[in-house]
Amino acid sequence: MELDPFSFRFISEAIEVDFDQPPLLEKDPPYPNGFTWAGEHFRVIELLAEWRDFQRRGKAERNMRPEHAARARVRGSWGVGRAYFRVRVEGGRIFEVYYDRSPGNADDRKGHWVLYGERKED
Repeated sequence: MELDPFSFRFISEAIEVDFDQPPLLEKDPPYPNGFTWAGEHFRVIELLAEWRDFQRRGKAERNMRPEHAARARVRGSWGVGRAYFRVRVEGGRIFEVYYDRSPGNADDRKGHWVLYGERKED
């Protein structure tokens, strides 16, 4: 059995991201070109992996017909889902960030970015 050469440090904190060019689709953005966390700015130099999770949870999971829910698991639906990105930043550190499509409240309907964690090579 081959062991994962990376260890993961869970962080789960809000971050501010920046793009060299604004995303075409606000609710389906590409990986950011940089982000600021804990007062430090990190410039992204490489995308290592990306994936989407459109699973509905809780009440949202039960409020759709099965045929609509099946389609939403693939394409997503308004306010549901996350886009994850594993990126390398200048200096070599590897982070996982995600864009959460769920709105914060009626005044904040855009979703938000989160620093999920940091991977460290053994």
